[in-house]
Amino acid sequence: MITRQASCSCGQLHVTCEGEPRSVSLCHCLECQRRTGSAFGIAAFFAREALTVTGDASPFTRGSESGQAVTFHFCPICGSTVYWEPERFADVIALAVGAFADPSFPAPVQSVWESARHDWVTLPPGILRRPEN
Repeated sequence: MITRQASCSCGQLHVTCEGEPRSVSLCHCLECQRRTGSAFGIAAFFAREALTVTGDASPFTRGSESGQAVTFHFCPICGSTVYWEPERFADVIALAVGAFADPSFPAPVQSVWESARHDWVTLPPGILRRPEN
């Protein structure tokens, strides 16, 4: 079974993931744009029981367009958001794909909140596209 490692910028907050992600999603919502400081966010969703978290994390909970909360966990030292827990999908934890620092990480299979996608962002052929989530 494959094991993947994700961490914050300073390495203090670390997540070990067993197995492949259930899904990888590219999100264009305005909240992901604000959170990442980029035009989109990319999340890898893993089964909750497949993860081991080490280090200290600070939580931040906000609402979402679905009406359900999302709790983000970031490093209190460097500020990197490493993982989050969507109330809407209680059996999974999402990890920032960039936290894996792995160019061979699986590509996104879907693009959500396309209604907020920047016009200049192009997507891979065949990706599932949703105006919302």
